[in-house]
Amino acid sequence: MFWYEEDIKQLEKKNVNPKSDKIRVVFYGSSSLTLWKNISKDFPHFDVINQAFGGSTLAACCWFFERVIPHCNPDIIIIYAGDNDLGDRRHPEEVFLNFQNIMQLIERNCGNIPVGFISIKNSIARLNIFDSIKFTNKIIQEDIVKNHSNCTYLEINEDMFVQGAIDTSLFEPDGLHLSSKGYMLWKNKINTLFLNQFITNTTL
Repeated sequence: MFWYEEDIKQLEKKNVNPKSDKIRVVFYGSSSLTLWKNISKDFPHFDVINQAFGGSTLAACCWFFERVIPHCNPDIIIIYAGDNDLGDRRHPEEVFLNFQNIMQLIERNCGNIPVGFISIKNSIARLNIFDSIKFTNKIIQEDIVKNHSNCTYLEINEDMFVQGAIDTSLFEPDGLHLSSKGYMLWKNKINTLFLNQFITNTTL
């Protein structure tokens, strides 16, 4: 995990402002979040902190969790990770175990706060692991429904297809990272499936 060390040190040193009236949402995971440059503007009703680091795996998110998340004092955590684990040929069950681990870390360090888990996305660059992504999402979603009442599974893949094929306009030319249109879709899905329920008069 040493290759993440410089990024982790920067996240540790990030200046975290005192809490305001807004609910604090901490995003945590891989480059799909790191590259979301307008993430704070896209969720204006919330106090958004982005603690993602590029290239991270769900395993790495577990490994570094206690160094970069608890000091942010989150009210809500949204996770996107697992993409790179499967891209590195990790088995779906290994990703699932790391999901269980990160849920334990959240409860131990942050309490029983609301968690959103964004489904692992299908991408043009990783069509070769389509079945692994599908199976990993399935077992994580089943575990959320069965064992994690504080967690919401955020299904984003259904709207990333057009006529049975991945919508290429949602991706950058590398076929892996999201375009501005892709982030717009994610923003709408996260709001509709999860965050809108937390918008109150104090966050308007």
